Amino acid sequence: MTSLFSRFAGWAVAHRSKLPQWAQRLMESAARNPDGLVGKLSARLMGSGGDAAVTSVPDAEIRVYVAPTNYAGQGYLWARALESADSRIGARNMAIDLPGGYAFLADTLVPIAAVNASADWAAAEWAAVRQFTHVLFEAERPIFGKQFGRNIHAEVAALEAAGVSVAFLGHGTDVRDPDHHMELTPWSPYGEDPRTPVLRTDAQANIALLEQLRRPTFISTPDLAADLPWAVWCPVVVDTARFTAADSAFATDGERIRVIHASSNPLQKGSDRIEPALAPLIESGEIEYELITATPAAEMPGVFAAADIVLDQFRVGSYGVAACEAMAAGRVVVGHVLPSVRARILRDTGLELPIVEATPDTLHDVIAALLADPVAARAAAAAGPEYVSGVHSGAMSAAALIHHWVDPV
Repeated sequence: MTSLFSRFAGWAVAHRSKLPQWAQRLMESAARNPDGLVGKLSARLMGSGGDAAVTSVPDAEIRVYVAPTNYAGQGYLWARALESADSRIGARNMAIDLPGGYAFLADTLVPIAAVNASADWAAAEWAAVRQFTHVLFEAERPIFGKQFGRNIHAEVAALEAAGVSVAFLGHGTDVRDPDHHMELTPWSPYGEDPRTPVLRTDAQANIALLEQLRRPTFISTPDLAADLPWAVWCPVVVDTARFTAADSAFATDGERIRVIHASSNPLQKGSDRIEPALAPLIESGEIEYELITATPAAEMPGVFAAADIVLDQFRVGSYGVAACEAMAAGRVVVGHVLPSVRARILRDTGLELPIVEATPDTLHDVIAALLADPVAARAAAAAGPEYVSGVHSGAMSAAALIHHWVDPV
């Protein structure tokens, strides 16, 4: 029964956006309140997690622990960036393993059943982590399961009492206030997203927590400065070698151009606006269009390498890991990025963001213009690898964490 339920849970996570609202609300209830009725029932069906892994403590002068979300494998990559930047640092990340997840690399992968239900795992993980010198909380999520009653304040107090330095990193919807976002762009998805009341409550509570604690605070994307103006940008990291493509975009004049859109959250990315905008170009045979969904992370280098144009997102007004991977592959990346975000990037890096600007209203004309001017399209594609190497290779991220927290000057 446990194995069957875990497989079903994996399928549900992978297809969450297609489930009816009542089913999504049940999943959210279990995730938000593991000690509630739905959470306890899920734990009984999924089991205790068995002998879950416990993080190993590195033998290093400075020991940094990053947990627990590892969105897009970023916790793991930030840990590697820190180790590459300073030989005194040993870094580890812990990630909660969700059924049906995307299987990103992590130093310690712990089944959610163990995090939710195992007092033994929580005590063992706490015993290990208190030996680190620094702990970075991702997305304002508690780390130690039942050990401190899933209470961030209690976890921070215990860590600091043990002499551990604590910092926080906002990832996205955890600190993006929907009301504020709707003021920034008319394309904001929050007016249509049925999750908005929950997202609003969570974001406002997380922002209040960070304002109250005022520990070193970082953001993974520059748009989040709108809600956390004192935070330091710690860019997402891409393994550029994995995404370097052998062939260039727009390699041959006159060939049909392949356009793709990779979407894990159709409403947030504006996926439903894309195909209607591109319909005339698809029908005329000028482009080949494909929507990519639920593709394992290991397959994404090949997915991007097979494209000429990668459509990112058209509603949030920023960019993330997928856009960086596509730029690293030397593809033309098109998306909606707010002017304030572009200005912040130029200020912090000295580089222009090479994502071609488009909204749902302008997408058809922007793609048509790229088709008409392959020289300009190739130039946009060629700017991507240099930008990602300068901003998203890990060096800038490690510098942000070290200079503003781990070893401040």
